[in-house]
Amino acid sequence: QVQLVESGGGLVQAGGSLRLSCAASGRTFSSYVMAWFRQTPGNEREFVATINRSGGSSYYADSLKGRFTISRDNAKNTVYLQMNSLKPEDTAVYYCAAYSGLLLLTMTNRYDYWGQGTQVTVSS
Repeated sequence: QVQLVESGGGLVQAGGSLRLSCAASGRTFSSYVMAWFRQTPGNEREFVATINRSGGSSYYADSLKGRFTISRDNAKNTVYLQMNSLKPEDTAVYYCAAYSGLLLLTMTNRYDYWGQGTQVTVSS
């Protein structure tokens, strides 16, 4: 089992950058595929990005390619989401998620573990 704690959210102006972090408990972090999702009030949770166990492969939502970058540091049990050129429509609660498989998946119901979320607000 793994516990996930996100941090790094906050208020930023449009065009700015933020880096989210997700710290995982346990000694088997490198056994999990990690992902970031986001959610706005009244909407379903939306896939953002995912990264494989080693960090050598990643996959992004088409609309976010080029602005967001997912990475991980297995020695620190942490996954990151670097967000650049932020837009007001990026405002959401951002969640990290984990599952102990091999594939890079985009569906929320395939992930077994979730953090509590961190709020990102982008002002215009």
